Amino acid sequence: MQRLPILACAVLLGACISVPFEPAARRPDWAIAIHGGAGTIPRTTPAEEAEAYRSSLAAALRLGAGRLEAGARALDVAEEVVRLLEDDPLFNAGKGAVFTASGEHELDASIMDGETLSCGAVTGVKTVRHPISLARAVMERTPHVLLAGEGAEALADEAGLERVENSWFSTPPRRLQLERALEQRRAEQGGGTVGAGVLDRHGHLAAATSTGGMTAKRRGRVGDTPLIGAGNFADDRTCAVSGTGTGEQFIRHGVARAISDRMELSGRSARAAAEETVFGRLQAGDGGVIVVSHRGEIALVYNSEGMFRGAADANGRFEVAIWED
Repeated sequence: MQRLPILACAVLLGACISVPFEPAARRPDWAIAIHGGAGTIPRTTPAEEAEAYRSSLAAALRLGAGRLEAGARALDVAEEVVRLLEDDPLFNAGKGAVFTASGEHELDASIMDGETLSCGAVTGVKTVRHPISLARAVMERTPHVLLAGEGAEALADEAGLERVENSWFSTPPRRLQLERALEQRRAEQGGGTVGAGVLDRHGHLAAATSTGGMTAKRRGRVGDTPLIGAGNFADDRTCAVSGTGTGEQFIRHGVARAISDRMELSGRSARAAAEETVFGRLQAGDGGVIVVSHRGEIALVYNSEGMFRGAADANGRFEVAIWED
């Protein structure tokens, strides 16, 4: 609560003295948080590679901040930012998605409007360039929440979304990851899922998340990204959440919805709710979340070695990071 100046009256002196107090921080008119995945990100990563990630995160953040400053809707901004990250081969979403054990790409995405609680998701998509836009088509063009595989891709044609060959998503570094994972007979954990949580000038929230999943995953595996309440959630009463990490754990604990529930039912701040969930429910190394509250608070919380992340708001905040500084 903002503390008002106290008027101290000195009767004997016949004067009143105004005692000022520092005002509370002004609530931002808009706010945005993004991530590009969490997991094992060694601090020995070459400087030029780390800088490339920071540059990509900053470009996405500038896009979102500019659109929000101009009055764009949270839902539109969340989709646009994630589309940009889907086209960036550095991240595990869209171009640059990891390979399944059979050497293909199966993409997942979800989006949610905090104002109406409308949401849409897709899983097992193989030929749609921007899965996040297909998730929005599910939300706006069908009575459903989640469509899979060929059924989802048929909707892409109806919505006029761009289709590509499955090989379009491939990059040499991801092929190498697959070969290593198959040799070791285990999947790489975390790494590269992208997401955005957005508060617009109209007081509305939205969250969007997109991923290529887990390296060397079994065909048909579904992680937390397309599951509303696990890896993605938004509600104007509380917050917008996007998660990244070990999807099975995020599903088991309903991470995104748990953070919202803690805020609504216990009055927790975004940071407190995120920390209680990430550190209290998930195992060390499972990943992290970005959270934007209905008051513009931003929380970037993870229990892994690092998380590609960024945050900006109307009060002048603008930052990108990988590790704890």
